[in-house]
Amino acid sequence: MIRAVDLFSFSLPLLRWLDPEDAHRLAIQGLKLLPPVRPRADDPKLAVRAFGLNFPNPVGMAAGFDKNAEVADALLRFGFGFVEIGTVTPKPQAGNGRPRLFRLERDEAIINRMGFNNDGADAVLRRLASRAHLGGIVGVNIGANKDSPDRVADYVKLIEAFAPVASYFTVNVSSPNTPGLRNLQQAHILDDLLAKVIDARERVRETAGDTPVLLKIAPDLSLAELDEVVHVARSRRVDGMIVANTTVGRPSTLRETERAREQGGLSGRPLFRLATRMVAETYVRVESAFPLVGVGGIDSGGREPDPALFAADLQGARACRGHQERPGVDIAPHRARASRRDRRRRRGRAHRRGLAGVIFSSARHAPRMRGIQ
Repeated sequence: MIRAVDLFSFSLPLLRWLDPEDAHRLAIQGLKLLPPVRPRADDPKLAVRAFGLNFPNPVGMAAGFDKNAEVADALLRFGFGFVEIGTVTPKPQAGNGRPRLFRLERDEAIINRMGFNNDGADAVLRRLASRAHLGGIVGVNIGANKDSPDRVADYVKLIEAFAPVASYFTVNVSSPNTPGLRNLQQAHILDDLLAKVIDARERVRETAGDTPVLLKIAPDLSLAELDEVVHVARSRRVDGMIVANTTVGRPSTLRETERAREQGGLSGRPLFRLATRMVAETYVRVESAFPLVGVGGIDSGGREPDPALFAADLQGARACRGHQERPGVDIAPHRARASRRDRRRRRGRAHRRGLAGVIFSSARHAPRMRGIQ
């Protein structure tokens, strides 16, 4: 049988010739065709418990790749320890106009301005309900419709609707591609939002169970803004934070200068340093009140993380690289897991919180599309 890793390695040259968004769609369709084989068992040393959930390994697929919950189980069979679908909004929406996804090949990055394009809550809920009996950790990333008159109400509706089928929720207030969305990170607005979200979760707890709520923030917050965000998150007793989304900044080191002028969020290798700093800054402010998920710029299982990332209980690379300079090297889940296992053994670490979970969007193999909204 042809392994999924070999299949994607074979198709990579074709994907590189396609428009990035078309390549992403082709990757989704390809995953639907994978045979339902059982993934190789994980090393027990890689198991992680966070947010009350037991993760079989620390490598996950970030939101933005499987926006509509079409291939969550295929991704789990591919070896990912968990999958986050979405971003989902109450009503279907087309997102921003195309082109809206751009490769910065020499920088191993992409810029996207997708705009929460998705099929809407009803369609996504049906798909998740139909696979709920299969198990596996499948989180739901939720957001507000662009034209919503009450964005806070959108998040509440989604909590109430998806609680029975979501392993956890990610409250996405940090995508740069929906006008005004990041304003929800302002302390007084965020406090109201999280209060109502947590209240909604509590209302459905009896019938839906205890569903963790995580807050996803932007990497572009000032330290003063981060102080306020963490204070609100702690006071409202969220279950964790995801650090961080794409950046609207453009590092001076970018080589694709013309393409870098495109509006949208930047992800990939150039985000790694900023994301790492934000994880560390968030960690000292959280003071172990809840776990963190570090996200941004991780592009291979062999990349040696900055020591600051050991502050995170889960780490994540949400998106794909824009270009693969080393065709023989990949970030397949099983290789990423093995790499992390080997590093743990070399360090002789008995302490498991350090590298508890990487949200990996395997852009190199799949669509080269980073998992962003």
